[in-house]
Amino acid sequence: MAGNILNYYAGGNTARGFYSLYESNLEGLDRVFILKGGPGTGKSTMIKKLGQRWNEAGFDIEYLHCSSDTGSVDGLIIRSIGVGIVDGTAPHVIEPTAPGAIEEYINLGEAWDSKKLAHRKIEILELAHQKKQAFETAYATFNKALKIHDEWERYFIHNMSFERANKLADELIEKLFDGNTLTKQADVKHRFLGAATPVGAVDFVPNITEGLKKRYFIKGRPGSGKSTLLKKLVKHCEKTGYDVEVYHCGFDPHSLDMVVVRELGFAIFDSTAPHEYFPSRDGDEILDMYDLTIREGTDERYEKEIEKVSKQYSEKMKEAISHLAEAKEWHLKLEAIYVNAMDYKVIDEKTEWIHEQMEKLVKH
Repeated sequence: MAGNILNYYAGGNTARGFYSLYESNLEGLDRVFILKGGPGTGKSTMIKKLGQRWNEAGFDIEYLHCSSDTGSVDGLIIRSIGVGIVDGTAPHVIEPTAPGAIEEYINLGEAWDSKKLAHRKIEILELAHQKKQAFETAYATFNKALKIHDEWERYFIHNMSFERANKLADELIEKLFDGNTLTKQADVKHRFLGAATPVGAVDFVPNITEGLKKRYFIKGRPGSGKSTLLKKLVKHCEKTGYDVEVYHCGFDPHSLDMVVVRELGFAIFDSTAPHEYFPSRDGDEILDMYDLTIREGTDERYEKEIEKVSKQYSEKMKEAISHLAEAKEWHLKLEAIYVNAMDYKVIDEKTEWIHEQMEKLVKH
């Protein structure tokens, strides 16, 4: 019987540039294989092959998806055997903590024909430059969108009852934790539930919340206290010893989108666009922050202003996504050059070697 698969992002294209949360998810693993090699060298394919093999053998696995290509994965974690396999090339460069003892570099460049690549050096450099420029433009545009979003938030922050928001947080914490504490240190994992990708916003909310008894769908406007509520829940978990999965906002990683506490069987998440969901099963409940914390009539009072800033934000986000799509086009052209210079038999041998190392860890 196959194991479970958990899907999420550990890195994202954000308003603050490429933002990495890899360190949090690799922490505590006994062995981490860091894959090095250019585009098209088979990193994602290798990760998927190993993931499928071990999952079909009954192991629970975690896939760390690629925010720049929805068809690729950047990592695999099998926590029950303490192993991780990750793409360690830019922009998600992994800093080893104990090289050789925990982390091991796997050089996929051994499989390419350097002479073929040397003949296309100028083309490779130009394509890499164009790709970098597209990403930088995308990040700068996301940052402009964030400033517009901050303006949008102000209309609601200035009409918010912080007293009611604090009371709601306290009541929710009491309801969820019932005053209980655990005599251990909380294991806190920081992730993204979704990402801005070349095809738009993508998320894994249904997969992440699958099997949980209780799901709270937070509704509300920008600036209505959704992220602040989630941060208070995280602090309470840290204080009381409950393991917690902290899912950051794929647009602004300084904000939170979801908190999952599997020991208590609940998830609570920002269920507004671009990851908007509605109750669909027993145990689902809506928390409407607009109704609960914002002064009545705020939408109507600032209708024209909100409509204008909302439109500006949407336009900037679409523009930023178009630059991510452009970056992917340059990447695909780079990839084609490397694919043509690869001997994938070497990659297959390296895949088998990693599998054997994993088997040894299981036996020991």
